[in-house]
Amino acid sequence: MGTDLAIAPSDKQLISDLAEKVVERGMAVPAIFFLDMMKYLSFFGGQIMVFFGPIITAFVPSASYYKFAALLEEKKNVEFLLTEIERIEEQSKK
Repeated sequence: MGTDLAIAPSDKQLISDLAEKVVERGMAVPAIFFLDMMKYLSFFGGQIMVFFGPIITAFVPSASYYKFAALLEEKKNVEFLLTEIERIEEQSKK
């Protein structure tokens, strides 16, 4: 896939870690459906994450939260997250 070449290796690792957490919690199928429906609105989703950031960062580390918000604003990153969830889910079934 040519679009994932533009993603930095550190960002790929961060997205892969998120995908692993999603699969570990058994939320792969709902996450795939949700992300597939919303990938075209990813910019707005990232902006909503920034808007709610002051409240949510009381519970999660702010640096990683805002990094995810910036990453998920781009459609290519959402697409990479989808493929990573699918890949990890397939590996866990084997």
